[in-house]
Amino acid sequence: MPWMASASLGVWVGVGSRYEPAALNGACHFIEHMLFKGTARRSAQEISQAVEGIGGYLNAFTSEEMTCFHARAHADCFAMLLDVLADMLLRSRFTPTDVAREREVIKEEVAMYRDQPQQYVQELLNAVLWPDQPLGRPITGTETTLDGLRRAHLLDWLRGNYRAANTVIAAAGNVRHRAVVQAVSRYARFFSRGSRARFAPVQTDQRGPRVSLGTRKIEQAQLAIGFRTCSRHDERRYALRLLNAILGENMSSRLFQVVREERGLAYAIYSTPSFFEDTGDLVISAGLDTDNLPETLRLIRRELRRLVETPPSAAELRRARDYAIGQIDLGLESTDNQMNWIGEHLLGYGRVTSPAAIKRRLGTVCAAEISAVARDFFRPERLNLAMVSPLKSDGSLRKWLKFD
Repeated sequence: MPWMASASLGVWVGVGSRYEPAALNGACHFIEHMLFKGTARRSAQEISQAVEGIGGYLNAFTSEEMTCFHARAHADCFAMLLDVLADMLLRSRFTPTDVAREREVIKEEVAMYRDQPQQYVQELLNAVLWPDQPLGRPITGTETTLDGLRRAHLLDWLRGNYRAANTVIAAAGNVRHRAVVQAVSRYARFFSRGSRARFAPVQTDQRGPRVSLGTRKIEQAQLAIGFRTCSRHDERRYALRLLNAILGENMSSRLFQVVREERGLAYAIYSTPSFFEDTGDLVISAGLDTDNLPETLRLIRRELRRLVETPPSAAELRRARDYAIGQIDLGLESTDNQMNWIGEHLLGYGRVTSPAAIKRRLGTVCAAEISAVARDFFRPERLNLAMVSPLKSDGSLRKWLKFD
């Protein structure tokens, strides 16, 4: 992107929370924090100053299947960004004092999420979508697992899973590929060898709708309805992407128009798909008064049934397709998102698919395919509901969950 002033750089590692055994839940996220705490060459303050002192930005995130450490600054400072990120990944100290201190910091992060009903309801939903398996556990870990994680556990996990075989270094912006390869080659020999980490496939034995209720003294009920769907390798993902745009992704969507605009039952209502290596989900989220729950659930059920029984009109399909394609184009104007596209695709698919190819494939989705994926996924044995509200019993919720 030679017209840009900046460069974005990311070190992507193909390991996340679903790789962790139960006793080590939260290890990947803990390691993410620890890599900012100081190296053999830089203190924690010097790490941040090295990037922010040149007008740049430095951050990281941990997901279920990936961890990314990323930075952005003026393209002239690319060498500095690479040196800082490589230093963090390869030479972090993990002093006992820093480990003990950061454990308390992460506990505060866990408490912060628990105090936010919108976050807590998603945690409850994941636990009921994927019971007794890593996808159902919080990425941050829990207070119990955090207390059990020691310096030796973190270092063993780092050495055993953060390897060259599952690491991608992605860059975008005013940089050239050959120059990036030459710069990275100076660090490549320091990455440990070995095969890629593996995780246990998801297990499902659900036969009917499941409910998880969190009782809180709050003014507004937070609702999350989740359907198990397909993996990122499944061709149905393209139709599901457009289905989501029709159902609840934006202000033009059916749920937003029916629940908020026409009835005034909720301030926020939206749907979001997620795709993993071997499975996926589509989640409908809403915040509303508990008195409005029966009517809101009835309307959601009605819209899901409409998608199952009746293909969307040509005009609605065209708007959903144009929206999805437009979101790709708008997102890829930034160097950060271009870098994310490279890293996610290489780790997730083993190749970088061009945006043009994705847009062409979205262009082939027909209305009948959207109804077909709705029939595949909007089924009682795939349905899960979580709610955080003042309600103390889920009996009434179960009566409303007749989506078949």
